[in-house]
Amino acid sequence: MFRRSSRTPTDPLLGKPASFGIHRYIQGSSNLFEENRLLKLAVVGLFGITAVLGTLIYTSNQNTRTVVVPFAASGDLYVTGSKPSEAYLRTITRNMVSLSGTYSAYSADRQFQELLSITHPSAYNSLRDSLNRLLDELADNPTLSIATYIRPDQPVTWTDREILVPVEKVRVIGGVIRKFRGNLRIRYAIDNGRFWLIALSEENFDANPR
Repeated sequence: MFRRSSRTPTDPLLGKPASFGIHRYIQGSSNLFEENRLLKLAVVGLFGITAVLGTLIYTSNQNTRTVVVPFAASGDLYVTGSKPSEAYLRTITRNMVSLSGTYSAYSADRQFQELLSITHPSAYNSLRDSLNRLLDELADNPTLSIATYIRPDQPVTWTDREILVPVEKVRVIGGVIRKFRGNLRIRYAIDNGRFWLIALSEENFDANPR
C-alpha cells in the first residue's frame, strides 16, 4: 500500500531574513521587465523588416520593365512601371494616326474595330458612336477617302496622359481634293503595361493650309 506523506512543502523563505523576499521579488520583476522589453524590441524590429521589404517590393514593381509590342511593330518598345519609352510613344502615335486618319469605305470598318479593341471601357461607347458616324458618312459617299500624315515641320509633343500630333489631312471625294492642317489629340492611359485609348479629337483645323 501507498502511504500519503504527511510532510508539508517547505517554505523557501522560511528562516530567511525579510530582505531576502524583497530582493527576490525585485529580481523577478526585473527579469519580467527585461523579457517584455526584448519582446517589444522584437515586435518593432519585425514591423521594420516588413516595411523595408514592402518598400523594396513596391520599388521593384515600379522599375519592372514590361515589353509591349503594339500592332505587330518592332523596336525598343517598353513600359517601365507606367511610363512608356519614347520609341513606344512614337510607334503608338504613328499607328493611331494611321488607324484613325487614313481610311476609305473599303478599310474603315476593320480599322475602326481595331481602334475599339484598344479603347478603355470607360470611353468605349463614346468613341464607338463617333466612329459609327464616320461609317455612315462613308456609306453615303462611297468615293470618299481620307489620308492623314504627321507633319515633319512641327514637333509631336506628349505627356503621361496625352499626345498632341500636328497633322495634314487630305480629303478626296468624287475626284475633288481638299487639304486641312491641324492637331490630333490622343488621350491615353497605361495600365499594367497595356496601352488604352481614352479619346481622339481634332483641333484647330485650317481648310486652307499654306
